[in-house]
Amino acid sequence: MLAMNTLVDRLSVPAAAPVAKSAIADDMAMIRAASELTRDLVQPSARIYWTDFLASTLIGYAGIAAAILAPGAAWMLVAAAIAVVALYRAGSFIHELTHIRKNALPGFRLGWNILVGVPLLIPSFMYEGIHSLHHNRTKYGTVEDPEYLPLALMKPWTVPLFVVAAAFAPLALVFRYAVLTPLSFLIPPLRRIVVERYSGMIINPLFRRKPPEGEFRRQWAWQEGGAWAWSTLLIAAGVFGWVPLRALIIFGAIAAATLVLNQIRTLVAHLWENDGEVLTVTGQFLDSVNVPPPGLLPELWAPVGLRYHALHHLLPGVPYHSLAEAHRRLKDALPADSQYHGANYESLPKLVMNLVAGSARGGAA
Repeated sequence: MLAMNTLVDRLSVPAAAPVAKSAIADDMAMIRAASELTRDLVQPSARIYWTDFLASTLIGYAGIAAAILAPGAAWMLVAAAIAVVALYRAGSFIHELTHIRKNALPGFRLGWNILVGVPLLIPSFMYEGIHSLHHNRTKYGTVEDPEYLPLALMKPWTVPLFVVAAAFAPLALVFRYAVLTPLSFLIPPLRRIVVERYSGMIINPLFRRKPPEGEFRRQWAWQEGGAWAWSTLLIAAGVFGWVPLRALIIFGAIAAATLVLNQIRTLVAHLWENDGEVLTVTGQFLDSVNVPPPGLLPELWAPVGLRYHALHHLLPGVPYHSLAEAHRRLKDALPADSQYHGANYESLPKLVMNLVAGSARGGAA
């Protein structure tokens, strides 16, 4: 997020890694099994994608409307909580957009951006072209990975700062699109800075994005234009009183809460223990996290397949609705001493506590 990219610049230099993930060799039996056992699971289902996305979006916006129109604080909080969970799920489909093959789901990218990406000021160009680098075998966990910080090796206060920054992201995004977008087209040096540093969901402050090219440049242009128009309209609605300020504040608070929830989920997507070295596929897998059943809560805080994040790094081409079956097959087929079982965890609280404890050790080193 824009706010994270700015605030993380102030974080301290990582301490020594407690675990040398770069020393982990590839588990070829696991990798072969993952490929062979899931070949029939790679086709995305348009019916599942559209139904899930549209239902989540409808519930989310209905929740916002109910929160704004609620007769009391209690009903407002209930409606807002429903809106946060539903819009968080709808927004999480941005992750799928980066992995589904071109033309596999006609119109889905356009529909997602119109209904969620632009209204929440997170158009898909902010993630596309960024997330793919996170999956690059030689870039994961290095200075060239825009989505990685060795949080477990940094000062203890970096973990809460990482979460708190997300709460201010909606304001930062409004400023980025309503102010920086038009100014950057008038001031070329500013445009270069905006493209490099403020045009992606980036947490690595050293990463610099390259300008878009070809068809992606055209996609970027209309998405950024839409976000500029929407953010400008939001400001005008507040300044001229077209929409009650209370309604704008509730909408902004719900948007902020979805980003905070995503930031907390990001904290436990990986163990964040790599010190910048290139990792093997197995090393990346073991630095990532699965939170498989029987727990039900991960379906809320890690929706759209994100509860199988380690498996996703092993099989990035498998659509979210097939990851549960892929996990079941691998869990049953691989022996107890397989590395596959080393990426499975029980709950979010335990993972967060482990991260905080790791950062405490790193900060004391």
